[in-house]
Amino acid sequence: MRRRIATFVAVIQAILLLGHWFVYETWTAFQPATDPPRISTMAFVFAFLSISFVTASLLAWRFYDWPVRIYYTAAAIWLGFFNFFFLAAIASWIAFGVVRATRLPVSQQHVAFLFFGAALVAGIAGLVNSTAIRVRRVPVRLPNLPDGWRGRVVALVTDTHLGHVRGVGFARRIVAMISRLKPDIILIAGDLYDGTAANVRKLAEPLRALSAPYGAFYIAGNHEEFGDHTKYLEAVSAAGVRVLNNEKVVLDGLQLVGVHFRDAVRADRLRQVLQDARIDRNSASILLTHAPDQPAVAAEAGISLQVNGHTHGGQFFPFTIFTKRVYGAFVYGLHKLGGMLVFTSYGAGTWGPPLRLGTSPEVVLLTFE
Repeated sequence: MRRRIATFVAVIQAILLLGHWFVYETWTAFQPATDPPRISTMAFVFAFLSISFVTASLLAWRFYDWPVRIYYTAAAIWLGFFNFFFLAAIASWIAFGVVRATRLPVSQQHVAFLFFGAALVAGIAGLVNSTAIRVRRVPVRLPNLPDGWRGRVVALVTDTHLGHVRGVGFARRIVAMISRLKPDIILIAGDLYDGTAANVRKLAEPLRALSAPYGAFYIAGNHEEFGDHTKYLEAVSAAGVRVLNNEKVVLDGLQLVGVHFRDAVRADRLRQVLQDARIDRNSASILLTHAPDQPAVAAEAGISLQVNGHTHGGQFFPFTIFTKRVYGAFVYGLHKLGGMLVFTSYGAGTWGPPLRLGTSPEVVLLTFE
């Protein structure tokens, strides 16, 4: 296992080194030549930046103190900006080829300034956008909904990723936002934590202020399940939030089933959990799970509405394209599968680079019509 992890880290680091070398060489190639050629300070800076995120991640797995948090946050931000600089480098060479072929009177330097400048603006916009949490209101119509639930509101929160980048202050902000919205029930669909070293009890403490007539419920996401998820479940439970351990509860006639990620991602295991839950097909039901991996299994079991997060919508280009290819229509928003509705949220936080461009952090209010 350790050898596999070491190999994975080595591969990621090699990719980052090559990517940074490509960006550096592109930038210098598009600048006026210096005589004689020399290794610049910029080369050393890029060499350090190329190892920053891997080294920060390795430290974050073991330590949770302010120096590591600052270093990890800075490295994560740079990784997001590097993504756009890498795309700018590719675009610069393509544009340069077009300029040479068409003999346009445009200098190499101007080509680089145009694309790298756009990349810098994109990074700044993504960084700012990731902090602007929206409230999205979505009307939902479920068959066989108990009369007492008509007009009721569900607050869905997912993917806060509390840890080195976002801490107690961010958790308090989310809780305060939900409190102002006054939902009837609160559902937390996993990845509350980032999964690295953290004071999990302290990070969960703001959840004590959550209040709703039908309560608050939580299931674990994949980031809580990098190892044993017990410490996360215990911390959330101690803060007054009900942990649904692959079980069903009935709230004023509405069935709510919560399944942790590791059991929901496998079709056979999810099918067994839903079978054991004895879903009443003649009454509305909600499946709370982390990812939209097995919606067909939930629909087959008679679930009325599946709610989840996990995808982040990809956060920013080009990962928005990759996640769309993996999850299709279920990458984001409200969609129908047979007689079941599936809603996937972008999530409130971020993973890795704290940037969002083309997607927005959100808290969702589902209103039963």
